[in-house]
Amino acid sequence: MFKHLKAVSGDPLLALIVAHKQDTNPNKIDLGVGVYKDDNGATPVLSSVKKAEAILLEQEDSKSYLGIYGAAEFEAIIQNLILGEGNPLIASERVRSTQTPGGTGALKVAADFISANLKDARLWVSDPTWGNHQSIFNSAGVEVKSYPYYDPKTNGLRFDDMMATLKAEVKEGDVLLLHACCHNPTGIDLQQGHWEVLTNFVNERGLLPLVDAAYQGFGDGLDEDLAGLRHMAANVKNILIANSFSKNFGIYRERCGGLSIMAENKDEANAAFSIVGQAIRANYSMPPAHGAAVVYTIMSRPELKAEWEQEVTEMRNRINGLREKLVAKLAASGVSKDFSFIKDQRGMFSYSGLTLEQVRTLRSDYSIYIADTGRMSISGVSDNNIDYLCESIAKVVG
Repeated sequence: MFKHLKAVSGDPLLALIVAHKQDTNPNKIDLGVGVYKDDNGATPVLSSVKKAEAILLEQEDSKSYLGIYGAAEFEAIIQNLILGEGNPLIASERVRSTQTPGGTGALKVAADFISANLKDARLWVSDPTWGNHQSIFNSAGVEVKSYPYYDPKTNGLRFDDMMATLKAEVKEGDVLLLHACCHNPTGIDLQQGHWEVLTNFVNERGLLPLVDAAYQGFGDGLDEDLAGLRHMAANVKNILIANSFSKNFGIYRERCGGLSIMAENKDEANAAFSIVGQAIRANYSMPPAHGAAVVYTIMSRPELKAEWEQEVTEMRNRINGLREKLVAKLAASGVSKDFSFIKDQRGMFSYSGLTLEQVRTLRSDYSIYIADTGRMSISGVSDNNIDYLCESIAKVVG
């Protein structure tokens, strides 16, 4: 029955992780994996998470199902974190939120919702975007189109080209996917003025914005990172927001995320939310409990929330500090290329501007593992390997 099947190529980033693990070079560096690492190359469990888990160990009294939408009390946690405590949109009851298995689960539910209810909608994503975006929406039968975003000549944003393409090709009812902050994979973010222009365009063209907020807190701050998203939410009739707790709480394997849907009024929001529930039931029935319980425990206890906010600040400052160090040490190495743009990018990733040939030479000759696109995970850089990294790049780039 399966004789006709042919193996498909796996995710190239996952293959990169495997290749790094099998490499015996003691100087090897993994700049491909998309998780936060400390200076020892470990992905730590946050102290606030450990304390929350200790509380749960003592107080949790059931392992029963949560229900389709997850824990009822978690809805407010999602909305307060994404929209900001006291946001009038929350009080208006125009927004409904559900717990999901990670940000990926939120996107899959959004994809099914769009496919079933917005029949002719096409999804527009940045070029490039997170590698899984297209697969998720294609699997739901949603056509995916792209708009210009990254400029390899300037290592910056092609906003004028982006808007020209959207104005020429996007039609009413289409879905516009935007990265809230810390754009994956480029690290190049939309600025507040860009969000204002896009908000006006969404309203003029009659589009549904879908904002992917996977890295809140890793750019400039928990509130600062979502200023553009919050402006858009305050000024449009409808919006979908997929968020992840994997990164800013460091609970990757617990698969905890959220999907929020905003409508023109309470009744429309509740109707749409019921349809979201149908998509959830057909996908995974009910979400896992532990990650959301950890987040709720932290966010509902002022002392744990304060400690968590400090830990997010420390992770963010480390990444931004590494960007500064990397630029300075590359310049000091005598490399011919100007890498100063790296310090202006935000989040865990950087489009380094390295060519495919340079990336492959770094991999084969120096055991430095960077994605073929030149995307590197900044948190994989450390005080222990930064000199070797910069010296190797200088030798390859010239």
